[in-house]
Amino acid sequence: MRFSLIVATLGRDREIAELLDSLLAQGRRDFEVIIVDQNADDRVGPVEAAYAGRLPLKRIRSAVRNANHARNLGLRHAFGEIVTFPDDDCLYPAGVLDRVDAAFAASPALQVLTGPAASPAGGLGSGRWRLDGGAIDLKNVWTSVIEFNLFLRRDTAMNLGGFDERMGPGTPFGSAEGNDLVCRAMAKGLHARYDPDLRIIHPDKRLTDVAVERAERYGRGLGFALRRHGAPASAWFAFLVRPLGGVALSLLRGRMHDAGYYFMTWRGRLAGALAAEARAPATLPPIAEEC
Repeated sequence: MRFSLIVATLGRDREIAELLDSLLAQGRRDFEVIIVDQNADDRVGPVEAAYAGRLPLKRIRSAVRNANHARNLGLRHAFGEIVTFPDDDCLYPAGVLDRVDAAFAASPALQVLTGPAASPAGGLGSGRWRLDGGAIDLKNVWTSVIEFNLFLRRDTAMNLGGFDERMGPGTPFGSAEGNDLVCRAMAKGLHARYDPDLRIIHPDKRLTDVAVERAERYGRGLGFALRRHGAPASAWFAFLVRPLGGVALSLLRGRMHDAGYYFMTWRGRLAGALAAEARAPATLPPIAEEC
């Protein structure tokens, strides 16, 4: 088994089916899909039944509503050499798995491969993204990682302890768990690379009501990761000073909604950076096998 795709899901069903269709269109059969279902109801059941005979599909139920707990639970049950964690509302463009397979096959030293978000409307999606590819380091990791476009060798993910379950959706530190994981890999001397042409399609939620509602929580996650891993001054400037510029510019233009987003983002990042948890050691114990 070459790939394990671990999908943590909550509140969606139609989008999962669309993701599975995009995976079938990859034209490969050397992958498994592990759906970690955090729903109280059985909305995912009909999706599982519809696709069970068409691709290797396993559903695991979890009563814990925490995205990283779900991802780590799926990781314990994964058999693929390479693991990845698509969101339940992603779409895979044609050839994505072929591109990833070729990259890992060409470089035995490569342990982590990432790419940017792509907007359904075309171009890059939410976030600030590097335009150049190459090795990831502590200066550029902040513009090189998104959780749904993160591929690791399975043994590496297990040995790193997977995702930190104190971060990510379902926690007060609602984002940057992927950056944290890649930083922990780099701290162990593992090779991580960013490919700007390796793109996964994801709804673009910049400045939407959803983005504003979660801006402070997501900001806390990034501030947490910046502090935990000793980010350089350039990263602090980009992510703590620029949002204030966004507030000022939005106010001048009379865009109160946008100003609120930038302000809540800044406040969250500052709170995350000051959190006592951000000063704790970044290492996690390896994940134990449960397959």
